Amino acid sequence: MAYHEAVARGEGEAFADALHAEHAVAGDNQLLAAWHYRLRHAAAGAQRRSVAWAWAVPLALAAGFVFWLVSDDERFKIAITNPFDASTRTASTPLFVLLGAPLAAIAIVAFLSGAGERRWRRALAVTAPLAGAVLYVLWAYPQVGTRVYQDQYIGVSTLSLLLLSWAAIGAFALKDARGVDDRFAFLLKSLEYVVVAGLCGIIVALFTGLTFGLFDAMDLFPSNEIQRLFYAGGAGFVAVLAAALTIEPGVPPRGQRLDAGPGRLVTLFLRLLLPITLLVLVVFLGFLPANARAPFENRDVLVAFNAMLFAVMALLIGVTPRDAADLDARQRTWLRRGVIALATLALVVGLYALAAIGYRTVQDRLTPNRLVFLGWTTINLALLARLLWLQRCAEADAWLPALRRALADGLAPYALWAALTLLALPWLFGIDEAEVADLPPQIQRVVFERPAPILLKCPSRPEVYLLDAGRKRWIVDIPTFQAEGFDWSDVKLEACAVIDAVPDGRPIPPDAGFPPAP
Repeated sequence: MAYHEAVARGEGEAFADALHAEHAVAGDNQLLAAWHYRLRHAAAGAQRRSVAWAWAVPLALAAGFVFWLVSDDERFKIAITNPFDASTRTASTPLFVLLGAPLAAIAIVAFLSGAGERRWRRALAVTAPLAGAVLYVLWAYPQVGTRVYQDQYIGVSTLSLLLLSWAAIGAFALKDARGVDDRFAFLLKSLEYVVVAGLCGIIVALFTGLTFGLFDAMDLFPSNEIQRLFYAGGAGFVAVLAAALTIEPGVPPRGQRLDAGPGRLVTLFLRLLLPITLLVLVVFLGFLPANARAPFENRDVLVAFNAMLFAVMALLIGVTPRDAADLDARQRTWLRRGVIALATLALVVGLYALAAIGYRTVQDRLTPNRLVFLGWTTINLALLARLLWLQRCAEADAWLPALRRALADGLAPYALWAALTLLALPWLFGIDEAEVADLPPQIQRVVFERPAPILLKCPSRPEVYLLDAGRKRWIVDIPTFQAEGFDWSDVKLEACAVIDAVPDGRPIPPDAGFPPAP
């Protein structure tokens, strides 16, 4: 009330300055700190926020240049190489796919530091581990061994580095402000950044399409370097520009303005989307019994399920107001009902997705992709369950803080799981090259191309062998084959002489004796 009276007298900024003086004396008072930042920016609300163009433009141009440079997939690519025969290369992935998010995060942190309080040591402390993670992936992916798993590791590492890049920006912004309000405000700002970056990307894409259309009309065809300059260079430029347009450097997340511009539009749009999403989920669950086997048999359906869980978490963040005063009592009531209904429906779908991943793992094998998505699904389900529990326990006037706390607590699990999978997968799914080094080249090629279990058979003989620890283990009969959970599609035919050259191991079962003599 005192602040509004000061504003009415034209003394809003003086009031905020007085509060600033009190905050300087009692800096450890979190409530006073929150009001300090809020009123400081509210007092300046009539003034349009200035963008630090002196830092934004050079860094955006530098990021665009680096993006253009590393997007040359002829010079910079990740080749999947047979560890037993370095001359054998299969697929390759552009290095730009792996480096895009970390490079953007480093440029954004540099902007926030340079245009803010010049905390370069903090910037180095959060970006150095990110650069180390990239180097680790480039060193570790060949350790995975099997071609399929190398490819999967590069794919999941791209997602992990995206999340770790986001976490690095959050670590820089939240260094001195780790409360629930700051963490939740950072989530809201992240959504605003994504929307602004998307809009800027659309504008750049339209401009690029128009430019190339004019060239085409004049029978001029831009070189690959020029095309990469527009597409990859534009992506790097937009990554920094969007940060400059949405984030106020030097201001803690809880002090960031979210009540105007893109942030306000994002909130309004997502709140309109909430009832539509509820309707879609209800219809989906209504049709689910008729297609109950789809996620258990179709990998694409399962991927869509997991993408839906992440989308629901983003929607829950976007519809949650940072201040209860943003909505009247009736709106808050309906919003709470909608949030609880959405979280409940998403929890049901998520449990179904988790069951499908578990079923596919048991029926086939554990792969890097399945392990990673088992973790993501479990984290999302735990967050949804905790959200519903806190809502059940919260009083009528405390449900919004409980909701913000449940959502803000997801920052650490996401970052930790991304880091853990990036570090651990090469060692969980790697090949012991020493066990395979003395095997025939044809068998080494099979080990590289096929994940375990590797089953071998000679075309002219009935015996089937399991390759285990560099030795072949005779499977005594078909019932034993089936009891072990093997699949006939995993049996690889090789020449008898090649299989005979593999040392014998214990048969399956161990008391089966010796295989028939050829």
